[in-house]
Amino acid sequence: METKSKELEVAITAALAAGEIIEKYFETEILKEFKEDNTPVTLADNEAEAVIKKIILEAFPTHSFLGEETGMTENGKEYVWHIDPIDGTRNFMNGIPIFAVSLALVRHNKIVVGVIHNPITESLFYAEAGKGAYFNDKQIFVSKDSREHAMVSVSPGKKDPSKLLFRELYYHFKQGVISSVRNFGCTSMELAYVARGGLEANVQLGLATYDFAAGVLLVQEAGGTITRHDGTPWTFPENESIASNGLFHDLLVAEVQKQKEKLKQQEKK
Repeated sequence: METKSKELEVAITAALAAGEIIEKYFETEILKEFKEDNTPVTLADNEAEAVIKKIILEAFPTHSFLGEETGMTENGKEYVWHIDPIDGTRNFMNGIPIFAVSLALVRHNKIVVGVIHNPITESLFYAEAGKGAYFNDKQIFVSKDSREHAMVSVSPGKKDPSKLLFRELYYHFKQGVISSVRNFGCTSMELAYVARGGLEANVQLGLATYDFAAGVLLVQEAGGTITRHDGTPWTFPENESIASNGLFHDLLVAEVQKQKEKLKQQEKK
């Protein structure tokens, strides 16, 4: 990207600073704790979010900040940062290098900046609305593969209905719909992979804005397609979506609707 906005520059600086903290703790005997909703948190999560928050709010004191660990800090309504210091904490604390720092800036419910950084693989994804998507400073685009060779990830939510739908999609997608299904346990990276062409699609089943906001912008700027589960236009902050390279999007929509209807009929019995 020839010219980056101050917002993007600051987001990249914050992501890299957080990455240094996370890398320091990776594959160590770090204390594992669990929050009330049974999601894990570590000292690395808290320290990474603290440095991100410090860097961002020093640069933009009138911006609001929504972090997974510290919640909402309201300073203004126009700009809100959505931050996950470690998306994929469970992977991180078990020594599995599939996790990322995820930062997105939202203005009036439009995602304008997104940064995703995996410090272990030295992967830096970033995008700015209208300026394309980039991976380690090289512009990226979605895959051109059709469904016959497609790899699709499914990102389950935390509520029981989404877990049931995840199970149905995970096993039925492979039955004549696509080639391969994955769940990496890190939504931001899964969306980044769609943007880079490593995956052909990702199906979101109900997560927090800080999990998917940066990745959604990457996919959009890389030429991908994003809709609601029923195929109608997706808008932020809706947390159910299908993001794909667009080549067999209608087929994905049809299968998601089919499995939703199947579960609905089962509930009636």
